[in-house]
Amino acid sequence: MVHTMKDAITSAVQVAMTTLELPEVDFVVDYPTDKNAGADYFSNVALVLAKQVGQPPRTIADNLAAALSGQVDQVAAVVVAGPGFLNFILEQEYFTSTLEQALAAGDQWGRNESQKGEEVIVEYTSPNLFKPLHVGNLVGNIIGESFTRLFELSGATVVRANYPSDIGLPVAKAVWGLQKTGNDPSKIEELGAAYRVGNEAYEAEGADKEAIIAINQALYAGSDSELSQLRLAGIATSNAQIHAICAKLGTHFDTEIFESEAAPVGLEIVKANIGKLFTESEGAIVYDGARSGLHTRVFLNSKGLPTYEAKDIGHYKLKHEQHPNWTQSIIVTGGEQSEYFKVVYAAINELFADASEKRLEHIPTGFLTLSTGKMSSRKGNVLTGESIIMEMEEAATEKMTEQNEELATKVAVAALKYQILRHGIGSNIVFDKEKALSFEGDSGPYLQYTYARIQSVLAKATTAGIASDVSRAPEQSYPAEKLVEQFPSVIESALCDRAPQTVVTYLTELASEFNSFYAAEKIADPSDEFAPYKVAVASAVALTLKQGLWALGIEVSERM
Repeated sequence: MVHTMKDAITSAVQVAMTTLELPEVDFVVDYPTDKNAGADYFSNVALVLAKQVGQPPRTIADNLAAALSGQVDQVAAVVVAGPGFLNFILEQEYFTSTLEQALAAGDQWGRNESQKGEEVIVEYTSPNLFKPLHVGNLVGNIIGESFTRLFELSGATVVRANYPSDIGLPVAKAVWGLQKTGNDPSKIEELGAAYRVGNEAYEAEGADKEAIIAINQALYAGSDSELSQLRLAGIATSNAQIHAICAKLGTHFDTEIFESEAAPVGLEIVKANIGKLFTESEGAIVYDGARSGLHTRVFLNSKGLPTYEAKDIGHYKLKHEQHPNWTQSIIVTGGEQSEYFKVVYAAINELFADASEKRLEHIPTGFLTLSTGKMSSRKGNVLTGESIIMEMEEAATEKMTEQNEELATKVAVAALKYQILRHGIGSNIVFDKEKALSFEGDSGPYLQYTYARIQSVLAKATTAGIASDVSRAPEQSYPAEKLVEQFPSVIESALCDRAPQTVVTYLTELASEFNSFYAAEKIADPSDEFAPYKVAVASAVALTLKQGLWALGIEVSERM
């Protein structure tokens, strides 16, 4: 079934190839990157075929162009360009109909059904409790949230999952620190201070380190009620802080499984499979990944405690029990863990009979560093997720002409998310605060500002009695409305290619094109016969910006 113009052109090219008795090949139909090419779509099919059939690509392109003439509805012309590209020029009415579709769709605009019937568990953020939010968890949250939304826009049922670490050495350090300082575990600042005290003591390599190791074992065993109560109090405080930060970032979770819940489940599974899948090595229990071309990893340490690997086995089982109908499980976390997940997924596929029928995927995130080397913070130049958000909010507030805390937070979050999501998945990020907060050029606030500007223009049009209407269109389509037509395809390919950065690039180009349109045209002019059409273009651009920014986890504002 043909759903888009790209599908229609692709199908027509395949029919033309069959008619001309040309072999089947993989080819591209896409939007030209050169705005001056004069084409709305292009294909490289003739260049690919030339290698197969031994003919000049332009000869093949000429034959295909002749065969395609008049074969695709709303394609005005097929032109051969350059070394043998096929350029497709669409009729103006096609873009007018796209404007109508977009405005009629409203908040459904940009949705597709490529993931219909899929139930996808996206696991992201997954912080270490008792510690400040790590910058890596912040990056993971922003990327993970965008993927949940891209899946939702593509018709999937999405389960947002969080997997906080609430057991292990970091927790033992904090509990030891609470005992030592007498700090109140219900106060986040005192909890953080206790962790720092415990961490310094552990790294000092003295008797205190051994005491912390003993606390860690006692917490796993649940053998000391006083220690366990301190741990539970700290978990409540720390988790509340994490949820407050996530809410500010526009994230909520549908399910939350703690590491302490997964640990005993994973422990029992590993123990039950010693001699079958796991073997003993120097007092530890390991999985030999060599048989799968992977490396060996420890699943139970020499003290019999489950490692992260065993916990992930338990976590998999618990997720499956909660959501038995899932089809894809995606974990968004650091790229340095790519090899780790290959081993864990290999073990899961051997342990669980139905795992091979489902899709297990690790989406890697890169490291974030600052262009200035460090960011000022009341807590002493420590780069954490919280310090970055706080600094961005303060800087955004300074830039606002009116003191509006809610708007400043929206701008700060937009600035942060845009700068992170503009990079390819897994690539490292150099964060530039000044560039991120700019209201001009490549930035989240620039996109928000463009949306607000359009709302102002539309309000003026309403005051002037001009309503959106596409019944009378100019002879030539505006570049902005041609970009609007691309939006559904951009959303679908961003998910398929695991590339939310393409949405960032697209929205930036759309905003730039609208601002050029705004500079050249009077939109709210009652004397202009095409004013209603221009209002329709502006409305469709605003809708597309709003939908696209939502896909990135960025909120818009009607006024800025």
